[in-house]
Amino acid sequence: MASRTGLIITSIIIILVIIGAAYYLAKGGGKGTTTTSSAPATSTPSPTTSTPPATTTSGAGGAGGECIVKIGFTASLTGKLQKESAEQLNGIKLWEEQVNSKGGVKLPDGRVCKIKLVYYDDESKSARVQELYQKLITSDKVDYLISPYSSGLTAAAAAVTDSYHKIMIATGAASDSIFTKGYQYVYQLYTPASRYMTPTVDLLMKLDPNNKKVALLFENSKFAKSVAAATKKYLEEKGFQIVYEDYYPPGTTEFSTYIAKIASSGATAVFGGGHFQDGFNLVKQLYDAKIKGLKYVAILVAPPEPAFAELGDAAVGVIGPSQWEPGVKYSPDAAKKLGIEWYGPTVEEFVKAYEAKYGHTPGYHAAGGYAAGLLIQYILEHAGLDTEKAKQLLDNLDLMTFWGHIKFDNTPEKHGLQIGHSMVLVQWQKQGGKLVKVIVYPEEAAEAEPVYPLPWGS
Repeated sequence: MASRTGLIITSIIIILVIIGAAYYLAKGGGKGTTTTSSAPATSTPSPTTSTPPATTTSGAGGAGGECIVKIGFTASLTGKLQKESAEQLNGIKLWEEQVNSKGGVKLPDGRVCKIKLVYYDDESKSARVQELYQKLITSDKVDYLISPYSSGLTAAAAAVTDSYHKIMIATGAASDSIFTKGYQYVYQLYTPASRYMTPTVDLLMKLDPNNKKVALLFENSKFAKSVAAATKKYLEEKGFQIVYEDYYPPGTTEFSTYIAKIASSGATAVFGGGHFQDGFNLVKQLYDAKIKGLKYVAILVAPPEPAFAELGDAAVGVIGPSQWEPGVKYSPDAAKKLGIEWYGPTVEEFVKAYEAKYGHTPGYHAAGGYAAGLLIQYILEHAGLDTEKAKQLLDNLDLMTFWGHIKFDNTPEKHGLQIGHSMVLVQWQKQGGKLVKVIVYPEEAAEAEPVYPLPWGS
């Protein structure tokens, strides 16, 4: 009898060994996913992840215990959007570091959660974004999502995240059209494209009501074309004459043909740009061309970035709309006057922390990244990990942070569109022989009078 029992036990052990070996081979012979801080995106990418403090236990945890909240996104670590995306990523990382250094976020059920970032390099490509956001949701099982940088990439991500009913905070994406597709779980932090450059028109009218001949030269991209359409409509409503209009392909570096047409059109004001590098090159070549009679240039995205100062004298006088600047006046007192809640660090506290970590003053891309994390922190504190409660919270949100006023359209037609936040206008000026960036509009936020006309116009 004993011999028979031993035989049965031996058989069971052999079967279990065979099953274990099969499972091991099915998983790739032990070659599982390894997370590193510099893993490049490939056809089977591994995410880059942050590492919460070792005292944190992984998993949901019980009431009153600790847990980890996964925040997923892609960043353009390579490709044409690398510069802007890097700043956005810096802001997100600073937020995560600050939250974890203070012990984490307390959820409504009493758990205290540390933050873990899970992200991939999207290579600045929409096709990569859709694949990676699906992986973040289905494989990495992140709790909340932040968008990639740019409207084009965010549009690609939103189609995936909304289909899974996962909340995504869209930062670095100003296109209106994303929010006309019926999505219910995507929320925009940026002032939308339809209101992006209208203040630059208002400023020109204030400075010189007789400067009416306008050239439009924008990048042929989703975001820039949205801004161009809204700007053109607003200019025409205000009585301006559009004497030249064109769109250049993304990645354009040579603008001489376009600039020659602007010069021959008799334009005295130029509105244009798309993203950082093309806007940077366009301004440099406008400066070199010394177009006769040109008095006003307003460019998308590039002027607010610190690297725009590398243009030297060509940067002086150029106007740029900015989502946020270190000199903005948002404060607990400003929130109180509006009768809305204030949340998070002050502008000064954010700027000081960013400068201490990265050694330079943050621009609006960095601030937008931090603000996205801060909004998720607010969601976690008030709605925890319940998606539908979080959605209800965001639909009715009316909040001010260092980023400014945050409020979302909750109508079916434009659900998630930002309706609280406003742009400011910046200009590079020479002060004491040094090139400095100042807010020049609106008047209530201005740090200096605008320079007009362009000092390098002919």
